[in-house]
Amino acid sequence: MGMVHDIDRVDRIAEKLAEAEQIKGRSPWQDAMTRFFHNKASVGSLIVLGLILLFTIVGPYFAVWSNEEIDWDRMGDIAELGRPSIENGHYFGLDDLGRDLYARTIQATRTSLMVGVIGSLVAVVIGTLYGAVAGFAGGWVDGLMMRIVDILIAIPYMFVIILLLVIFERSLFMLFVGIGVLSWLDMSRIVRGQTLSLKNREFVEAARAAGVGWFTTVRRHIVPNLLGIVVVYATLLVPGMIMTESFISFLGLGVQEPNTSLGALINEGAGTILRGTLWQLFVPLFFFLTIIISLFFIGDGLRDALDPKDR
Repeated sequence: MGMVHDIDRVDRIAEKLAEAEQIKGRSPWQDAMTRFFHNKASVGSLIVLGLILLFTIVGPYFAVWSNEEIDWDRMGDIAELGRPSIENGHYFGLDDLGRDLYARTIQATRTSLMVGVIGSLVAVVIGTLYGAVAGFAGGWVDGLMMRIVDILIAIPYMFVIILLLVIFERSLFMLFVGIGVLSWLDMSRIVRGQTLSLKNREFVEAARAAGVGWFTTVRRHIVPNLLGIVVVYATLLVPGMIMTESFISFLGLGVQEPNTSLGALINEGAGTILRGTLWQLFVPLFFFLTIIISLFFIGDGLRDALDPKDR
């Protein structure tokens, strides 16, 4: 009886092992994606943002007028003749110069999203590398690099952008330069703090013992373990970039004609709202607020999904 009992026990153990082999484990990124897609607000915001991106891609094929073309037949009274109309091809109405607001909104949305994405990408790349090197090096190198950051972060951010745009040409390139000059500073401080907690982990010590160089260790072992917080911060950084660009354009120092952005359109709409052309303000304002709110919800969802405390 004892031998039969042992055989049954061995069979049960073998069955359990076979079942365990069939169960596939999930990586931390798969688990984070599952948690993210369970967040209804984040998923809804992702869908809304995707629809806006689709609008900027597909929208031009439905445009009857170009963004620079003037409808001279309706230049007399914009408040009456410039209202949104499907028959005339002005789906969002006309601006105060008789240009199609539909085509200009598409161009403005593209510009604002491009500024936000490119500016955030520059801030993430520079800030991540700078902070990771400072935190991993430690000692006087870390102290010197962080003091440079402290000095730069004390300079008024908006003042630098306005000064660059006033001294040099008011172009989209100079706007990118102005936004990217100081936007990476906060990112570097966040990454540096996370690097200090990673530099003494076992896998880093193993890389050192194997004779791996410090830069290779940072690139292969430190930076990949920072991707979670970097992705979250980058998502929250995009709306900040868009708001900065919109504020600069609202002051008239940003994107110049014939190009435009959502901030420039909002500025134009605010200046003509007393004439009764409400659509000039509310159309770009709707796209601006929708993009900003969607990005904030997506960032919050990613933060909750990638938070190790909630796993």
